[in-house]
Amino acid sequence: QVKLVQSGGGLVQPGESLTLSCAPSGNVLSFYRTEWYRQAPGKQRELVATLESSGATTYIDAVKGRFTASRGSAKNTILLQMNSRRSDDTAVYYCRGFNTRGYFWGQGTQVTVSA
Repeated sequence: QVKLVQSGGGLVQPGESLTLSCAPSGNVLSFYRTEWYRQAPGKQRELVATLESSGATTYIDAVKGRFTASRGSAKNTILLQMNSRRSDDTAVYYCRGFNTRGYFWGQGTQVTVSA
């Protein structure tokens, strides 16, 4: 069964940049919508950013101007570039992709912002 494989998480210092990547493990139909979520310790999972096939994006206020969702060079690969990281960005980040067959979740990747 195809799933989304995430990479790029880790420990960063406040203010540093980090890019997360999310790519399918096999061949899937093109995604018409992709989403990035995060779940901080003790909190519910929240939607952080969306990216439509048109290129349109949306962001929550907390990351607007700092995070950028985009497509990678490989088919169905999506990226989340995170600049000016803050301690409250610490969370497990998840991607999700939608195509006409349904949706696919990534396994999650930990991002920790700490001095």
